[in-house]
Amino acid sequence: MQEFICQTRIVMGNGAVNALSEGKFSRLFVVADPFFSKNGWAERVGRQAKEYEIFDHITPDPSVELVAEGMEKLHAFKPDAIVALGGGSAMDCAKAIACFSEGKLPLIAIPTTSGSGSEVTDFAILTHRGVKHPLIDPKMRPEMAILEEELLRELPRTLIADCGFDILAHALEAWVGKNANPFTDALVQSAVAAALELLPASYEGDRSVRLELHIASTMAALAFNQAGLGLCHALSHALGGQFHIPHGRLNAVLLPAVLGHNNVPKYAALSRNLGLGGGSDMLALRNLKNALVRLRNRLKLPDTLAAAGVDLQLLRTKSEEIITAALADPCCETNPIPVTAELVRQVLWEVAGRG
Repeated sequence: MQEFICQTRIVMGNGAVNALSEGKFSRLFVVADPFFSKNGWAERVGRQAKEYEIFDHITPDPSVELVAEGMEKLHAFKPDAIVALGGGSAMDCAKAIACFSEGKLPLIAIPTTSGSGSEVTDFAILTHRGVKHPLIDPKMRPEMAILEEELLRELPRTLIADCGFDILAHALEAWVGKNANPFTDALVQSAVAAALELLPASYEGDRSVRLELHIASTMAALAFNQAGLGLCHALSHALGGQFHIPHGRLNAVLLPAVLGHNNVPKYAALSRNLGLGGGSDMLALRNLKNALVRLRNRLKLPDTLAAAGVDLQLLRTKSEEIITAALADPCCETNPIPVTAELVRQVLWEVAGRG
């Protein structure tokens, strides 16, 4: 039996944030990246209700301690809804606060980057003692996702590039995830096509394509929330916890290699559906990998861990610890082929590069 569930109301376009002022919520607890507290957006979101409080202590790779601090402030304020405003770190923090708080507070997500897709998923990532721990709980699935076009106007090029490969990693792992179905396949194909076509234009400053990429990110997330992820994300989480490199940047390094090792015929079908061609499955898969490599180069993303800033001596020292963390990651459970220590090791050293 297969199923597809989407419980999140998705509002998109210019002025979408005004959906918060419909009167459903009177006290909002706004979990926001510090940047959006400083530029007034957190206050703008909060003013959609009668009363609000802003929690803006968000740091990259949010920790268990940060979530505990947010929960303390939330319990003191007693809101009737939580709003997450920002990138993946703000989303993860807000979702963890919602998950661990008593009762079930409605969660509204306003993503400001086009990559994590956290606005429609049951997933969050917390870091504890240098290890990233994926959390999965339906309580963390937002009730509403607001895709506000105005927030996409001033995006740094590096952020567009990093987040773009997050879209692709979510979509391409969902395509072969063990729980994939015709609905997730349709979302994946649309998301990958949009990312391959539009990321270069967005990277070069074309704002007109950014809402479409924002929607593609949400589509990819709807797909992986149902179909599952795989080795690319498991290893990216393990490496990110050790080296604190942006998640999407690690995905850019890992994704072509992981596709090659998974080597399932379904990737060849996607390659042909996208117009990349390939007379044999091997050639079609190679064409898909080459399309990713070309895009990675165009977005000036690193092609090895060394180029991404990883100390290779430290990587050698920590390699078995990283492999163990990757194997323990729940994303491995839906990888299309069994994930073994030897497979993780092969991928890790294939992408390590030279220092």
